[in-house]
Amino acid sequence: MQFLLLLYDLFVNSFSELLRSVSVIQLVLFIIQDIAILFNVITLFLMFFNTFVFQAGLVSLLFHKFKGTILLSAVYLGLSIAFHVWVMSLRWGNSEAFVWTDGLQALFVFQRLGAVLYYYFYKRTAVCLGDPRFYEDSLWLRKEFAHMRS
Repeated sequence: MQFLLLLYDLFVNSFSELLRSVSVIQLVLFIIQDIAILFNVITLFLMFFNTFVFQAGLVSLLFHKFKGTILLSAVYLGLSIAFHVWVMSLRWGNSEAFVWTDGLQALFVFQRLGAVLYYYFYKRTAVCLGDPRFYEDSLWLRKEFAHMRS
């Protein structure tokens, strides 16, 4: 499910400009994209909650290990919403008009760069959370716990 949502996000980022002739279609695509990003973040936190590390009370260990993904997901969601609101507000009346101001172009570049980083870090985190060490008591977990206490 997570990877389907990432694939949809990639699809919208790649082809939404080709579907700009009808503003309502682009608006619906953008809304679904933002909801998909939000669902991916919720799914990520649900994966955290299911780990033995979280259930043992070592939330700070999970946050420390995955803070890049958590922060990048929040930044990417913010950039996506900002870009979608800005482009739709400029393009709503006339979908074929040239609306690419300098600020919008900069936001577009940052949003797309954020997307690449988001895809990489999210997928890396999802694969890393598949490690059995996160779901059972282990020597690694005890060492991490001792390291965090000192």
